[in-house]
Amino acid sequence: MLENKERTELSSLGEFALINHLTEHVELYNTSTKKGIGDDAAVIKYDNEAHTLVSTDMLIEGIHFDLTYVPLKHLGYKSVIVNLSDICAMNAKPKQVTVSIAASSRFSVEALEELYAGILVACKKYNVDLIGGDTTSSQSGLIISITVLGEALPEQIVYRNGAKEKDLLCVSGDLGAAYMGLQLLEREKFVFKDNPNIQPDLDGNDYILERQLKPEARVDVVDILHQLNITPTSMIDVSDGLASELLHLCKQSQVGCELYEDKIPIDIQAYELAREFNLDPTVCALSGGEDYELLFTIPMSDYEKIKDTRQVTVIGHITAKESGVNLIAKSGTSHPITAQGWNAFK
Repeated sequence: MLENKERTELSSLGEFALINHLTEHVELYNTSTKKGIGDDAAVIKYDNEAHTLVSTDMLIEGIHFDLTYVPLKHLGYKSVIVNLSDICAMNAKPKQVTVSIAASSRFSVEALEELYAGILVACKKYNVDLIGGDTTSSQSGLIISITVLGEALPEQIVYRNGAKEKDLLCVSGDLGAAYMGLQLLEREKFVFKDNPNIQPDLDGNDYILERQLKPEARVDVVDILHQLNITPTSMIDVSDGLASELLHLCKQSQVGCELYEDKIPIDIQAYELAREFNLDPTVCALSGGEDYELLFTIPMSDYEKIKDTRQVTVIGHITAKESGVNLIAKSGTSHPITAQGWNAFK
């Protein structure tokens, strides 16, 4: 986990001293945070017109991350980002987070310091306040649970169930790179296990590795939509794969969709690496997951507003429910979309 030779056992501090130690550098960025860490509960006061949004996510060692190749600082950063993304997917702004950690005795104080360093970097970058949480012991491994609170005016909040026939289907950023970053890390882990003397071959793959190890929440896209005076009719974040998220959106909106393969944004580095791994880049984009981009629909009348926005690509349109959810291949043929993305219970 850490190359630092110093090791302080968690038991040497105890729960409350550990919390004080890990949170001594916490800063507050939002006036809505009236009381942060240090009491029985945090106190938050939003504008009377704003609504509060709450989301919780959990990351489990061995299920969601592998510390063989995931640095603890990156893990702390990513654990915050995946939660902020859920608030962005409601067309809202994240404001506060709580962090709860369960760690086994194999982790030292220094290890958790690294984890918290990443958490605090994410909070500072996104102007989010860390306002509380919990620490406890685990019989094996590391568990991270984060709750995020956000705010938005009621007329700005976007749900998954508002897509209408003829709406345009849009996505931010590019897709599939995070999955290819994972494949690369898993390959190098296998090579290392077979021969620990071989150094990892990661040169030239900085972008896809960053997409896997240090993703970003698309707060900027929420800002762009607000600036363009566009309120999506439906929205979801791409955490489990484009296909899975599109099916969720269509099911809740009771609509169908045509997604065009040649419009799906795939970074050239991810495309070429997928080919090197004998994988179909389109399948990686559809089913890879962990992109944390925003998938949303807008009325056709908003096309002129968004057409020149580099951060957003129009990839399809909404159809009647009876038409189904289909991929229009580059050849022009239509294929029903099935979900093959992340499933926590498989």
